[in-house]
Amino acid sequence: MVGDDQNSSHIPRGPVIAQLKFFAPPTDGSKPWNYPNGVDPPEGMPRRNFGDLDLPVEIQDIRGRESQFNLDKNAFSTLKTGPSVENHFDSDETIKANYYPEVEQLLLKHIQGASRVFIFDHTLRRAGNDRPPVLRVHIDQTTKAAIGRVKQLLPDEAEKLLKGRVRIINVWRPLNGPVQCTPLAFADSSTVPNEALVAVEHRYKDRTGETLSGSHTDEKWYYWSGMENDERLLLQCFDSEKGGRVPHSAFVDPRSPEGAKPRESIEVRALVFG
Repeated sequence: MVGDDQNSSHIPRGPVIAQLKFFAPPTDGSKPWNYPNGVDPPEGMPRRNFGDLDLPVEIQDIRGRESQFNLDKNAFSTLKTGPSVENHFDSDETIKANYYPEVEQLLLKHIQGASRVFIFDHTLRRAGNDRPPVLRVHIDQTTKAAIGRVKQLLPDEAEKLLKGRVRIINVWRPLNGPVQCTPLAFADSSTVPNEALVAVEHRYKDRTGETLSGSHTDEKWYYWSGMENDERLLLQCFDSEKGGRVPHSAFVDPRSPEGAKPRESIEVRALVFG
């Protein structure tokens, strides 16, 4: 946190050097796995079998140069929207009824070639709930998991849909902007080699999923300073055609002021066809 010369309304901006948590492989050489929040590991089992490697990286601010980045090349992009119909974001039912249609229309309007959007889940992060910001470099789905999502959610249409372009895009926004602390960092996909990404099993009660964890190479990191409630960050986790996928992680900004409000946010995950 910054010193006493900064007040609690300060919004950190510009480049920063901060710690990110990268993947440290299991010491026994086995395949990495973990039990997600809400799933109790079997008795005697740890929650995960891999570790973290904390490293300082330079994170550049895209504020003022948002137009330089796009989904096809960098696997992230930005949008500014109007007020949401959903105001409270305190009920899954009203989020699905009010906010999902807004996200669907936003993606159909702004994603080139998109002909259909299927929203499959969301994560709400609020102070005190059981989903705090994730302080670990990751991508939400592997290729295997992305294809599995299509087959699981749209079994009767999957074969046809998978013949065309399929993307998974997260739409991320703050709920109490401007963001002062634990902002989201994201890496330029074009600077991330495949060898830096490692598949990790996620062991649920009824299924096993896969995400990707990231190792550090020479990738370039960015964030969008002071995000407001009417701004949307699009994070592409999978693209069957052009291959873009964006490692991302929350980070502790050392410039955040004492007394900064905890960041609250929602991310909506969508399959985008076409």
